[in-house]
Amino acid sequence: SLAVEEHHLTVSRHRAMGSVVPRVRLADLGPTVEQLRVVKDEEEIACLRIAAEITDQALGELLESILVGRTERHLALELERRLVDHGADGPAFPTSVATGPNSGRGRHRPTDRRVEEGDFLSVCLGANYRGYRCEIGRTFVIGTAPADWQIELYDLVFAAQRAGREALVPGAAYRDVDRAARCLLDSAGHGGSLAPCTGHGVGLEIDEDPQLAPAAMGKLDACVPVTVEPGVHLPGRGGVRIDDTLVVRPEADGGPELLTITTKELLAL
Repeated sequence: SLAVEEHHLTVSRHRAMGSVVPRVRLADLGPTVEQLRVVKDEEEIACLRIAAEITDQALGELLESILVGRTERHLALELERRLVDHGADGPAFPTSVATGPNSGRGRHRPTDRRVEEGDFLSVCLGANYRGYRCEIGRTFVIGTAPADWQIELYDLVFAAQRAGREALVPGAAYRDVDRAARCLLDSAGHGGSLAPCTGHGVGLEIDEDPQLAPAAMGKLDACVPVTVEPGVHLPGRGGVRIDDTLVVRPEADGGPELLTITTKELLAL
C-alpha cells in the first residue's frame, strides 16, 4: 500500500508506478502534507518577514519614478528586477500591474497599455526569499487629485480590508474573516463581482491553506501567515485592490503582525 497525493500525481507517473509494482494499492493522502504546513515556525516567519521587506523596498522605489507613459508590462518587469536587486530569489508569482480600466482586477496579466493621468494604478507583487513567498497589493492615482468616485471606491475597499485584518485572531472561523471584509462590499452593491475568497495562506506556495472564503471550514491558529485582499473592479472604469500579508497572533502579543507596511493612503503619483 502506498499513499500518494492524487492532486499532484500525473497519469504518466501513475502508469509508471503500476508497471514497476503491479500489485501496489494506491491510497489518496489528500491534503495532509499541506495541512502540516499551515502553522509556521518562527524561522519560517522570519523568511516571510524578509520577503515582505524586499517587496516593500521594490514597490517604494517604483513609486518615486516617473510613471506616466510607461506600459503595464514595462512596470511589471521593472518591479521584478528590483525584487532580485534587493535580495529576492525571484518573484513569488507573476507581477500584476493594471492601469485605468484594467485596475482592480485580480491577477491581471500586464499589457502594453500606457499609464495615463487620472488613472487608477493597481499593483500586486511579492518576493520569493529562501522559498517563502509573500504578497502585497496597492492602488494609486496617477498624476492628479483623485476624482470623487475614486475616493469613494478606495475608502470602501480600505474599510473592507481593515475589517478583514482586524478579524484575524486565533480561533476565528475562516468564513468569519471573509465575511468581515465581504459584507461591507456586498452591502455597497458590489457582491456580484467579488472574488471567491478575500484571502489565503502563504508560505512555500503563494496560495496555500487556509482559504478565507464564504464556505471555508476551519478556524485560524496562531502563527498562520495569510493575505487579506478584497477588491472591486468596475467594468470600463477600473477599480481598487488592497492586499497585505499578515501573521495571525493572539491579542496578548499585539494582534495580527503586519508584514507588508507600504502605506495604504490613496496617493496621487
